[in-house]
Amino acid sequence: MRTRVSARHPHDDAPDTADAFRRLAALPAGPERDALRDELVEAWLPMADRLAGRFRSRGENHEDLRQVAALGLVKAVDRYDPARGHAFESYAVPTVTGEIKRHFRDHMWTLHVPRRVQDLRNKVRVAMQELSADGQDTPGRQPDVAGIARHTGMTEEDVRAGLEALESYSALSLDAESPGSEDGHSLGDALGAADPALETVVDREAVKPRLAALPEREREILYMRFFRDMTQSRIAEQLGISQMHVSRLINRSCDRVRQEVMRERP
Repeated sequence: MRTRVSARHPHDDAPDTADAFRRLAALPAGPERDALRDELVEAWLPMADRLAGRFRSRGENHEDLRQVAALGLVKAVDRYDPARGHAFESYAVPTVTGEIKRHFRDHMWTLHVPRRVQDLRNKVRVAMQELSADGQDTPGRQPDVAGIARHTGMTEEDVRAGLEALESYSALSLDAESPGSEDGHSLGDALGAADPALETVVDREAVKPRLAALPEREREILYMRFFRDMTQSRIAEQLGISQMHVSRLINRSCDRVRQEVMRERP
């Protein structure tokens, strides 16, 4: 005889399933118990969907969240003990929510990480738990790279990548205080910045061969003007030419050098 579990409480996603759970607990393993279990899961799916909806704004696909919530619901149905006297909903809500949070902890990253590295991280994490549980490693000491590689069949290089990913799940704010700092300095204070003088070095190196190719008198005029900081009138007086001629030579030489440099830049 098929047990119906569709009777509802005042809100739609809380079906009245107390009797069905008591019967489930008394049934032996077999097709009848499996069918009743499936009915209970189906009856409580709206609640699981509602809980998944609370996390939809955190960057994860909503359909994936629904599947994770459904998995949490199945675990709650399997583990719930009506003899304890608590309503199923009070047990299922934290179980489903915990499963969703675990999903974010294990699969969501502050920074974009290749899927392959995420998979390596998960394999390493599971292997470390299994090795610790089996007592295959010294108590109080983490399994080493070689041990994890033997246990998983992974290469030691992949194990190292997974171990690094275990420590790289979240990013630390640059405003956070530096570890061991006693003066309030943040991580951002320790970051370097681009040296503006580097652009000057690049420009000077680009100009050198062009200056060397100028006629000797033009090179001399540029040297007096830009390296000895002489005025055009003093340069004209020293060379015995007019100030206007000095001005034209300076402009012509600078334009020539500039055009040659710009022509060779990508």
